[in-house]
Amino acid sequence: QVQLVQSGGGLVQTGGSLRLSCATSGRTFSFYTMAWFRQGLGKEREFVGAINWNDNTEYGDAAKGRSTIARDNAKKMIYLQMNSLKPEDTAVYYCALRLGGLNRSPREYSYWGQGTQVTVSS
Repeated sequence: QVQLVQSGGGLVQTGGSLRLSCATSGRTFSFYTMAWFRQGLGKEREFVGAINWNDNTEYGDAAKGRSTIARDNAKKMIYLQMNSLKPEDTAVYYCALRLGGLNRSPREYSYWGQGTQVTVSS
C-alpha cells in the first residue's frame, strides 16, 4: 500500500506563487511516475505535470512555462512550484502516483493524495 500526504496551498494573490508538497510512504517502486492534477469547481480533473523515476518531466498546457516539479528521494517527497498565479488556477490540487512512465490521464494513476485547496484572489 502507498500513502500520499499533501501539504501547502491556501489563499494566494494574483501574480503570487504556490508550493505544494507530497510525502510518500509505504511500498516503494523502481519504475513509477508522480504527478500533480487539479480540479476546479464543476470541471474535470486536469493534468498539471509529472515526474518519473528518471527525473523526466512533462507539464500540462496551463502549467507549462511557470511550473516546476521536483523530487527529493531522500525525503520521499515531490514538490510543485507554480508562479504567476491567476484566478483560473483556483482548484483542488492532487498528487498521484502510477506504476510506469509519464501519463496525463488521471485514470492511469492508482494512488492519490487527499487534495489541497488553492484559491487565487483577484
